[in-house]
Amino acid sequence: MHKSSMAAAIALSIALTRAAFAAEPLVEFDLMTWPEVKQALAEGKTTALIYTGGVEQRGPQAVNGLHNFIVRKLVKEIALRLGNAIAMPVLPFTPNNADPDLPGTIGLTNDILAAVLERITEQTITNGFKNVVLAGDHGGGQGTDNVYAAVAKKLDAKYGPQGIHVYYCEACYKAAHDAYDKYLAEHGLPASSHAGLADTSEALYWEDNGAWVRKDKLATAVGAPVVNGKVVPGPDTPKNGIAGDARGSKPEYGKAREDIKIDIAVKQIQTLIPAR
Repeated sequence: MHKSSMAAAIALSIALTRAAFAAEPLVEFDLMTWPEVKQALAEGKTTALIYTGGVEQRGPQAVNGLHNFIVRKLVKEIALRLGNAIAMPVLPFTPNNADPDLPGTIGLTNDILAAVLERITEQTITNGFKNVVLAGDHGGGQGTDNVYAAVAKKLDAKYGPQGIHVYYCEACYKAAHDAYDKYLAEHGLPASSHAGLADTSEALYWEDNGAWVRKDKLATAVGAPVVNGKVVPGPDTPKNGIAGDARGSKPEYGKAREDIKIDIAVKQIQTLIPAR
C-alpha cells in the first residue's frame, strides 16, 4: 500500500473509532468530569449503580481480580441499557477470608463492608443522585446476614422522606446464578461453582488482550464436583480452588452468562424504580 493511502486508512480508522466512542453515552462516573456528571444528572441520569466485585483466588487458570474486571464491564452495560443510570466506581473488596494454601484472596468483614457501603451511598446522594442501587457480584455479604439489604433498608428509611431512595438488587446475584445454572443443565454442560466453567467462560468472553485466563492451565482446570448445587469433594479431589469443571470453558458460554446477568439486573432495577 502506498504511504499516503496507508496514512489515509489509519486516519479513517481513528476517526471511525472516535465516532463510535462519541456515540456511546458516558455512564462511568470515574471516567467523567464533574461538569459531565452534573449534565448527566440534569438530563435525568439520577440513578446510581454501586456494584461490588472482590479479590479472591480463581483456581490456577484465572486471575484473582476477575470479579472486579468483569463487574466494571457488566455495570457499564447495565447502565447503558437502563438509559437513566450512572455506573459508580466498582468497590473492589467484599467479605471473604484469605487462605495461605491458596494465596489470592483479600476480604473484608461484613461490618467493614456495611460501613463502606453506607459512606459511599451517602456520598453518592450528596452528589445529586435520587436513586441508589446496591448490588454485588460476589456472594460474601449477601447470605443470611445480608449487608446490602440492611444498608439499603437503613438509608432508604433515612432519605425516603426527601424523595431519595436506596435499593438492593438481590436478583443481580442469586437469580442470575440460578438462571445460569439452568442454562448449563439445558445445554448439557457441567454444573459450575467457584472458578468453574461459568466463571472461566465469563473471563474468556470479557478478557482484555488474553490477560485474565491462563490458557495453558485449562486442560487440567477441574476440581471438586458440584452436585445439586453443592460442592462434593472426595478423597482424590485436587485442592486447586476450583469447584466444578472449567476445562470446556468457551467465550460463548461467557456471553450467555453476561446476557442473563444484564437482562435480570435491568428488569429488577426497572421494577424497583418505577418510571416517573
